[in-house]
Amino acid sequence: MSKPTGVLYVPEAKQVLVANGDDGTLKILDGADFKVLKNITALDDADNLRFDSKSQLAWLGYSDGALEVVDTATAKHVASVKLAKHPESFQLEQNGSRIFVNIPDAKQVAVVDREKPAVIATWPMEKFQANFPMALDEPNHRLFIGCRKPARLVVLDTDTGKPVADLAISGDIDDLFYDAIRTQLYLSCGEGFIDVIRQHSPDKYELRERIPTRPGARTGFFSADPNQFCLAVPQRGDQSAELWIFKVQK
Repeated sequence: MSKPTGVLYVPEAKQVLVANGDDGTLKILDGADFKVLKNITALDDADNLRFDSKSQLAWLGYSDGALEVVDTATAKHVASVKLAKHPESFQLEQNGSRIFVNIPDAKQVAVVDREKPAVIATWPMEKFQANFPMALDEPNHRLFIGCRKPARLVVLDTDTGKPVADLAISGDIDDLFYDAIRTQLYLSCGEGFIDVIRQHSPDKYELRERIPTRPGARTGFFSADPNQFCLAVPQRGDQSAELWIFKVQK
């Protein structure tokens, strides 16, 4: 791999998709033996990756500002959606056609209709900037945005794009996950903490716990089954690189 920046497992096809930032490729691996089945090229600065299970299409953020639509079965480019700047985290609606895209360099969230496909709205992020991670509570029409300048969790109404709440968080946030079962959020922050935030209602949020980790440990992954949060701890000085696994409590 060449700077793998996005990894996704597709259970229907039993395949692993890997976006590579340095060589601009999307590699499709066999989920059993990890052999490369297909290699899709011309995706400069390939980054975040999502899979639409309904259409069986992959969506990939790349270049100075675009989302690429790829048919992983045929390894063909299907469409491209132009954006203002390079996209960071984005989330797909499961019961709708919209994609919400963080574009920090443009200080905005773009809304893409994947049926068109095209940008249909942009929501400004002027007050709270450096909006990198994102999570979605689709039933309650709430979009969670992790911002670094200043360090805040911002909650947007997906019907209007307007902020309904914001909350101070630890610095250098990089990953953000919504746990619909426990109605709480997990934020992995490079300052050296995992913040756990309780959702009391769609418009009310409270810091429940701040778990110490290590500086620079900001890449995380939450799995509702088996209720685990995984955190990548980078090598620094005498400290070797580690993977920390937390059991999520009720």
